Amino acid sequence: MATQLDLSYWQAIVTGVLQGITELFPISSLGHSILVPAWIGGSWNSFLVNSTAGESPYLLMIIALHVASALTLLLIFWRRWLQLISAFFGSLRSRSLDRPEARVIWLILLATLPVGLLGVLFEHQLKDLFSKPLAASVFLTINGIILIIAEKSSKKKTVSDSNSDEALTHQISFKNALTIGVAQSAALFPGISRFGITMGAGLSRGLSHTAASDFAFLLATPVILGAGLLKIPDLFNPEINHIIGPVVIGSIVAAFGTFLSVKILVKWFKHHTLYPFAIYCLIVGLVSVVKFS
Repeated sequence: MATQLDLSYWQAIVTGVLQGITELFPISSLGHSILVPAWIGGSWNSFLVNSTAGESPYLLMIIALHVASALTLLLIFWRRWLQLISAFFGSLRSRSLDRPEARVIWLILLATLPVGLLGVLFEHQLKDLFSKPLAASVFLTINGIILIIAEKSSKKKTVSDSNSDEALTHQISFKNALTIGVAQSAALFPGISRFGITMGAGLSRGLSHTAASDFAFLLATPVILGAGLLKIPDLFNPEINHIIGPVVIGSIVAAFGTFLSVKILVKWFKHHTLYPFAIYCLIVGLVSVVKFS
């Protein structure tokens, strides 16, 4: 039986900063959550590979931090989500997708379906990758290559580059939404960025940078929140709940980090590309492959 390891408040704060910054930047928050403890070593790496009561306490903490990020996204975009949820129930009553908001919420649901199904079907296999820094290094390198390919294959903007629901309905068909949703499933592998792969798939389907990033922001919330809420109760297992205090502090830090990330990225993708993030992933990924091979 694995020994019980403590999570310090300092470790929780650092991990919270890491999660908040990297969750929406296209550089994989999960990959960094694996690689940073592995690089630091010592008690950090021990906590990464420890398993208590059949669960990884560190993985549960990462899930809790993801929930904090998702809740922050809901707070930032709460008006829009209220409109989308209202439009969803309205579409059920009217059996119509005439309103742009109604079409967008169904596009989100369709794009969320693949990652939800695959996440449930392969949960145990994906958990095994969580404590493997080499796997995260390889996938982070692949993430950099994906970002470069997506940027090179993106088309020139030929439509209004706004982030309104009406603009999204003009650029995203149900076929495109499903394609983006299938691509998003790759983010189940640590090192593949959910935001990056989703935006990259959008660019490859002809979306503008603003529309692709806007749809990626919207897709992040239900996936992160849904997966997190299913696992949060496991934190209250008597053998694991000794880390709840640090997890709460880390979650607060992650929420602030996510807020700052959104403010930066919403402006960034109106005028910039994915190339800086791609180069970063290639450098860190390749160096880490050498380190952990």
